[in-house]
Amino acid sequence: MRKSRTAVVSLLLLTAMTLTACGGNNNAGSNTANDGAANDTGTSTNSSPAKDSGPIENITVAYPMINSAQKDTQLVEDAINKITEVKIQTHVKLNPIGAGEWAQQLNLMFTSNAAMDLIPVFGTAYSGMVAKSQLVPLNELLDQHGSGIREALGEDYLGATKIKGESYAVPTIRDLAVSYGFSMVKSLADKYNIDANAIKTLDDFEEVLTTVKNGEKTFAPLVPASAGNSYLDTYVFFDRLGDSIGVLPNYDNDLKVVNLYESQDYKDFLTKVRKWYQDGLAMKDAATNKTSTFELVKSGKAFGTLSSLKPGFAAQEKQATGIDYVVSESIPPVATTSSVTGVMWGIPINSKQHEKAMQFLNLMYTDKDIVNLFDWGIEGKHYVKGQDNVIKYPEGADIATLGYSNPLGYLFGNQFLSYVMDGNDPEIWSKMQVYNESAKHSKALGFVFDSTPIKTEYAAVSNVVTQYKLPLETGSVDPDKILPEFISKLKSAGIDKIIAEKQKQLDEWAKSAAQ
Repeated sequence: MRKSRTAVVSLLLLTAMTLTACGGNNNAGSNTANDGAANDTGTSTNSSPAKDSGPIENITVAYPMINSAQKDTQLVEDAINKITEVKIQTHVKLNPIGAGEWAQQLNLMFTSNAAMDLIPVFGTAYSGMVAKSQLVPLNELLDQHGSGIREALGEDYLGATKIKGESYAVPTIRDLAVSYGFSMVKSLADKYNIDANAIKTLDDFEEVLTTVKNGEKTFAPLVPASAGNSYLDTYVFFDRLGDSIGVLPNYDNDLKVVNLYESQDYKDFLTKVRKWYQDGLAMKDAATNKTSTFELVKSGKAFGTLSSLKPGFAAQEKQATGIDYVVSESIPPVATTSSVTGVMWGIPINSKQHEKAMQFLNLMYTDKDIVNLFDWGIEGKHYVKGQDNVIKYPEGADIATLGYSNPLGYLFGNQFLSYVMDGNDPEIWSKMQVYNESAKHSKALGFVFDSTPIKTEYAAVSNVVTQYKLPLETGSVDPDKILPEFISKLKSAGIDKIIAEKQKQLDEWAKSAAQ
């Protein structure tokens, strides 16, 4: 589920601030995802043993887990090692760490030079970790031992990770793009004969909200997708270029960076949501609300949201909440640097086993057995297979009683090789592959902004954005009065200097990419 993943990744992105604040340890020397989802035999792809035999080496894989204290982790590790001992002459030590402790523990492992050979790398932490030399360059290692990764991921998406021509991390294979639209409670949509397929624009959605408001009367039908979010956070018609402080309209704009907050598109959006607020269509306390969207829907106080979407969104929402939804896509899928690099794997500078680490990472993208051991555990103990790729929990067991459960399937290499839990669409991964392949690519796909040269202005502008963003983007204040004040304070804080620096870096990136 994209929203639950966003919540987890947001927690993990605390790593960015923690790691980029400390020095790294420098002691160490357009195809898209493969069709593994169609391989429903349960056998591994790329399964032949390695040709060269030799001594068994050891690597450590550290990663965050929602519940890191699972009694059967050792059994999963042992099962993985039965495969890796034969294929790459390697034993893998799993080191799951509680998600809430991940940033602190990872920082400690870097500073103490603790053993770790593979780690996840999340979103905005990436460029800072590279700047601090905390990640090993991967180009040569990918050429030598990562052919399966290259084939499964494709050069376009792999190339989105390059910083000055070098990749330092590999994106996991999942939803690598994002589309936007509307998510609505099915029972109310059915009650008012709402055809989700007919909703294509914000004006269309306004008509639907008005219909529900007139019928229900007791609540504002529109709420943010998550507490603390604005409506614009999940209905994005521009490339944020990492942070929305200088954006690329329509994911192109001939690579000309503009100030979002001065744009007509931004003003028009604010005017629209302000009207919704005044007409009682949008939640009155959205800017300060702390109640989850699930609780609002469950208590009959919400109908729909502006949502970031992907294949299987409605089914995953139901699995998480027990509530049926219908969705309508308004902005087709688009891939940006942020959508591709949000969840990746890298080799930390602590590692002394670069080649073995890459060989195992390659298995995480090509070996179905490895992927499903991470995602689901051991067949017969933690799940049982049904038809094709569909699995279910053993009789009498559920997620609360299993000795191993992992809700972070998107984290472990190639999710398209993962089994599908009963109740979900058995074709989800083939649909996701088509989604990724059909996605529009932002013209700035692969660009990563480095705010270091303007860090003083960046901090000041970020503070101003924090002050004004939610009230404006939830319709809570009058944009005719407050938007000019917001823009003025942004100017005083130095936003023009930031945009000039971002434009300079984008021009340099484009020139380098064209060579």
